[in-house]
Formats: sequence, C-alpha cells, structure tokens
Amino acid sequence: MAIVERLKEDRKTTRIWFGFLVGLFIVVLLAFTARWIKAEVYTLMLFGLIPGKALEYPLWAALVGLIANGLLKFTRTYELVRRGFRTELFLKIGLVLLGAGISFKDLGKAGVGGILQALIMVTTVYFFCWWLSGKFGLSQTLRAVMSTAIAVCGVSAAIAAAGSVMAKKEETTYVTTLVVLVALPLMVLSPFMAAQLGLSEPVAGAWFGGNVDTTAAVVGAGTIYGETAQQIATIVKTAQNTLIGVVAFLLAVYFATKVEGKKEKPSPVMIWQRFPKFVLGFILASLLFTFGIIPAVSKTDPTAGNAIAAMKDWFFCLAFVSMGLDLSVGEVKKMGWSPLAVYLIVTVFNTILALGIAWLIFGWLLPV
Repeated sequence: MAIVERLKEDRKTTRIWFGFLVGLFIVVLLAFTARWIKAEVYTLMLFGLIPGKALEYPLWAALVGLIANGLLKFTRTYELVRRGFRTELFLKIGLVLLGAGISFKDLGKAGVGGILQALIMVTTVYFFCWWLSGKFGLSQTLRAVMSTAIAVCGVSAAIAAAGSVMAKKEETTYVTTLVVLVALPLMVLSPFMAAQLGLSEPVAGAWFGGNVDTTAAVVGAGTIYGETAQQIATIVKTAQNTLIGVVAFLLAVYFATKVEGKKEKPSPVMIWQRFPKFVLGFILASLLFTFGIIPAVSKTDPTAGNAIAAMKDWFFCLAFVSMGLDLSVGEVKKMGWSPLAVYLIVTVFNTILALGIAWLIFGWLLPV
C-alpha cells in the first residue's frame, strides 16, 4: 500500500515538474515571438497612423501572452503549464537589473520626489477606495485587498494584504485579475495620453508610476515613452513598493484588534516579512553602477553594461508575456459587478490625482 502511495506521489511530482518546464518553455518562446514582431513592425506605419517604432516590446509581449492564454484554456492544458508563468520572479529580476543602469545620484534626487508622491498617493487613494467600497457594500476583507492593490502596487500588494486580513482566496484572485485586466490597456493608453498632453519624460514617468497599478505595466508604459520615463516610473513605483510592509502590518493590527476583536497584536517583524526584498537588490545594483563597478551602456564599445541592459529587457519581456498568460476574465464574472465598478471609479480618481501630483512634484517642486 505504501508503495502504491509513493508511486502516486512520484507521478504527481513528475507531472508538476513537467508542467512547470513546459510552461517556462512557452513563456520563453512567446518572448522571442514578441521581440521578433517588434523588429518586423519597427519601420512600418500601422493603420496609416501609428509608427511601428512607437509600439515597444511590452505591448507585443502582453498581446501574444493573451492569445496563448486563450489557446491554452481552449485546449484545456492551461492548468498543467501555469506554474511556469512566473510574472513576479521575472519582473523582480528585471527591476534589479534596471538598477544597474541608474546612478545613485539620480536615484537620490528622484527618490525624494518618489517618496513624497508615494506617501500622498497611497494615503489618499487608499482611504478613498476604502470609503467608496464601503458605500457599495463590499466585505471588509475585499475592501482591504482592493484598496491596497490600487493604492500601493497591484498584485504584490493585494497578496500581502490578503495574508494580513485572512481574505478569501476568491477575493484575492478577483482583485489580482482586475489589476492585470486594467493595467494592460493603461500600459498602452498612458504613454499615448502623456504624448497628447505634451508631458516631459520625468513627469510622464512619475504619472505612470502613480497611475498604473502593477509594476510590470508601469515599466512597460515607461519603456514605450522613453528611457528617462522608464527610470522615473520605476523609481516612483519602487517608492510605493516599499510601503507594502507598512500597510500590511497596519492592516493586520486593525483587523486583529477592531474587526476580529483579538487582543494580541502582530509583531513588527511582519514589516520585514512583507518588505519587497528586490528593492534592496535594486539599490545595490544602482550603487555598483554609481561607483563604476558596473560600466554604462556604450554604443561604440560593448561592455558588461550592454549585456546587463539586454538581460533586463529580456526579463521584462518574460514578465509581460506572463502577465498576459495570467489573466482570468472568468474570475470577474464570479464576483459580480459592484467590485468592478468600485475598481474602475477609483482607477479614474487615481489617474487624475497622479497626473496632478506628478506635475506638481516632478515638473515644479523637484524637477529632474
């Protein structure tokens, strides 16, 4: 009997590893496809209006990911291979590599504005979403997860908040699906709107960082708009990311003492447990670049800096593909339309507020 059970476990483990490797292969293959499409349309004028060079790889990566998502679900092979879709892992590696091309002097200057913007945005958007979701009658746990996701940084924040308030699995899945569903179009529309408004790259990047919920889409929007926009967008979003631990800790205290009525309080160690560790890698890579240990990108003299920049683009591409693959529209239908209405209203509020704050800080108070 024990032998039979062991054989079943071995088959299950083999199936998991097989699915993971096949899923990872699919992501890599789609990333190559996205980069190939970008190269093919780069010199073209699409629909007679859109220059191909304006459509960077994040758009094509997310698009091929969405198409593959539908095909995998149609063929009922999605669940087998979904373990290979590692959006968070690819994104965090890409962000650390991005730090290897940003001077700590620039990071310090932009970081002050980023922290200021993060504090204003996170506080204002969080309490607005909490208030509005209460008006729509959403559960306390769903209010907490949604408010944290929109105010802080999307999927990672939603997962952290869910763990702090013991949210239902379907609530977490619902919010993370909404994050991706809204972030993908914003990744494309935000650079277009910024261009129409004539925003400078620092202001546009700060707007993307405060406006678009998920970090991957923030980087994608910045990449589409320009190199400086990408850097500022990442810095601003990273500043918001650092608040994940604080928000998760405060939520845990609030729910334990007020909502659930428990006397014991969570340990401050939770802040470290929830803190996004990739931020430390980003800062370390930036320090190495600042002191010349990592060389700058050079068009005339290929260096290690060029290799790191190329790896950064590839890992971001893998993350954008995985975003498209992770999308689950079915989860939205299961939870009804009230939470969706709240999410969209708060997103509009967030977009308008972020534009004003970005212009005020990066266009007037602390221009970069």
